[in-house]
Amino acid sequence: MAAHYNIDVAVIGGGPAGLAAALAAKENGASVLILERDHEPGGILQQCIHTGFGLNYFAEELTGPEYAQRFINRVREAEIPILTGSMVTSLKANLSLQALNAEKGMISVQARSVILAMGCRERTRGALQIPGTRPAGIFPAGQAQRLVNLEGYSPGRRILIIGSGDIGMIMARRCKLEGMQVLAVAEILPYPAGLTRNRVQCLDDFRIPLYLSHTIIDIRGRKRVEGATIAEVDIHQQLIPGTEKNFDCDTILFSVGLIPENEISQKAGCILSYNGGPEVNEMLETSIPGIFACGNVLQVHDLVDWVTLEAERAGANAARYAQEEDKPVRSDRPIRVRPGGNIGYIVPERIDFPDPERDIQFSYRVRVPGNKVMSEILTGGRVLFSQLHQFSLPSEMIIINARVDPAELDNDTVLVNVVPSDSDEEHEDMV
Repeated sequence: MAAHYNIDVAVIGGGPAGLAAALAAKENGASVLILERDHEPGGILQQCIHTGFGLNYFAEELTGPEYAQRFINRVREAEIPILTGSMVTSLKANLSLQALNAEKGMISVQARSVILAMGCRERTRGALQIPGTRPAGIFPAGQAQRLVNLEGYSPGRRILIIGSGDIGMIMARRCKLEGMQVLAVAEILPYPAGLTRNRVQCLDDFRIPLYLSHTIIDIRGRKRVEGATIAEVDIHQQLIPGTEKNFDCDTILFSVGLIPENEISQKAGCILSYNGGPEVNEMLETSIPGIFACGNVLQVHDLVDWVTLEAERAGANAARYAQEEDKPVRSDRPIRVRPGGNIGYIVPERIDFPDPERDIQFSYRVRVPGNKVMSEILTGGRVLFSQLHQFSLPSEMIIINARVDPAELDNDTVLVNVVPSDSDEEHEDMV
């Protein structure tokens, strides 16, 4: 048993990015198919039952399921088919893909463009190389969130949370509300890794201790977690002897970062960027013509509202690509975009269709927080564009819109920096 689809735009992933991208593609005249591996669309939002979503996009405060349902309703009204329970197993550069479905069997799709919207996954204990035993009671924070909010299970009674990512802080509050005792949150950085509002609403308001510049050094227990030890680290993240703190806990939740879900992207041949997401141009098109990317598979966002807006751009661009008889020809010498001082990564990484009359949206995160900083686009040490920010945090994405005129460039590379606005030092030319 097999099914075959011939479609303009195939969207891999039915979460917030995939739903918004599919709607934008349909609104731009393309035929669209969504493939979602879960049994229902909505993605991670279905387990995010707290409020705080939609403030920018809808000017309303919604829960995650409410935000997702608005797009699910719009997709159904637009009569866009969603194949749930469909795991994409391969994607090729000729824009053909295969998926497995329990009812339909093998599904093959020939698309004219493809949108990658698979989201991200959590880093696990194994990625941190933490010493100690390997008992039950250790969970990624997102998995614990699903257990509590969707499946009705309690992960434990006495909780220690490692990492102050947004999911970790939100789960600290959730566990507290469900009657669990949250002993502490430990963060290796000297500042919280998540949004300030989550620190205030989820930790401060519930009097949950936050230990900054602390990391876990030992886990005790054989069958089940019986305790753990954290210790303070210096500015080089080296342990400071004599700062150990012991906790009598039966559960440890890890909230230590998210990784773009890019096995499919990599197998298709997409070049990956610094952050593990696919490298894209200003159209959100990957290194393979006709394959676009958006949402957390491209870069981990702090707000789902930004995911939606990015996905709408990807959907519109994918629809235009699918329907164009003469495909746009990329420049033989694209303009490379490099992350400079205090920037971990940047999107896009290249400009394939430079146009001095069109704004390009750049998004990135700083490595360390700062007040009154300046985003700068440079070529050969000369500043082409600058924008002031009153503050910058690693937990909050910076988005700027700027024009890059090829006639003004010293070479085929531009550098994006974030520097103190009152700095009189010469700009370091990393190009």
